[in-house]
Amino acid sequence: MLAYTYIEKGKFALTEKPVPVLQDSRDAIVRVTLSSICTSDLHIMHGSVPRAVPGITVGHEMVGIVEAAGPDVTGMKPGDRVSVNVETFCGSCFFCKHGYVNNCTDPNGGWALGCRIDGGQAEYVRVPFADQGLCRIPDSVTDEQALFVGDILATGFWAAKISGITPEDTVLIIGAGPTGICTLLCVMEKHPRQIIICEKDPARLNFVRNHYPEVLVTDPDHALAFTRAHSAHGGADVVLEAAGTRQSFRLAWEAARPNAVVTIVALYDEAMVLPLPDMYGKNLIFKTGGVDGCDCAEILSLIQKGRLDTTPLITHRFSLDNIEAAYELFESRKDDVMKIAITPQTESSDR
Repeated sequence: MLAYTYIEKGKFALTEKPVPVLQDSRDAIVRVTLSSICTSDLHIMHGSVPRAVPGITVGHEMVGIVEAAGPDVTGMKPGDRVSVNVETFCGSCFFCKHGYVNNCTDPNGGWALGCRIDGGQAEYVRVPFADQGLCRIPDSVTDEQALFVGDILATGFWAAKISGITPEDTVLIIGAGPTGICTLLCVMEKHPRQIIICEKDPARLNFVRNHYPEVLVTDPDHALAFTRAHSAHGGADVVLEAAGTRQSFRLAWEAARPNAVVTIVALYDEAMVLPLPDMYGKNLIFKTGGVDGCDCAEILSLIQKGRLDTTPLITHRFSLDNIEAAYELFESRKDDVMKIAITPQTESSDR
């Protein structure tokens, strides 16, 4: 089968690999029908994910059809259409039982697919702990509607959940890329008093204006004054940082009111520093870490009910055999690209 493979720092390549087989009684083999490219894949390419293993198939955003399931898989069967979770988790360790599935103690626990074991930018993928790592897609939900459930939509849902948002809050979201938009959709489900999006890219600001006109928008140069002017207590009650730069990290705590919650959604290329003397007296609560993606069934239910819709994020489509061009477009952010849907069928290579 074709598989997009991490060769070495700075180099991915489309290679031929054997179709994966069941290795454990709890595994499932999924035929990938749609996948996508995530910014985290670019982090692997640039060498900023030390745990990533050269030789693995990349990709952790995918949906597909179960081809085979181990004898201890009880929730899925061949023929089921499924979304695949970005995280691998056993469901039985201390962390899994408490909902902290990103910290699963299994050797393959946490972000494994497309990082430490073969992922889904391929024709087939093996999913460990399939009962936890797969969710059946309702018949009325399309593959494109479900494509982001297991990763960036789960990330937005997790971030909104842990932020403790109330109807009285002003919420600032920094970054209107795909993860920021998914975070916005999940924050909207909390019905805060006001939502502000900060983004420097004019095309992405226009995306927000066109699709979510009730949301206030600003840019980094004006975000601090704008947020304070539109907040009741001198800053946002909740800040969600989804941009992942040194400047956006600083803006996150500066734009927060005293005793606010700052949730770090982004993955950074470099270490961030908390300048505690500058922050003294703000008494901020920081919430950080990787997504605990164990709410995918609830997310799919919200999609089925029409309350979450990420299909506007899919701006381009490529086939797997043309994935290098897709990566070039995604990284360059040209042509107002947001997300790219990758199909394994060569006949679907139109953009």
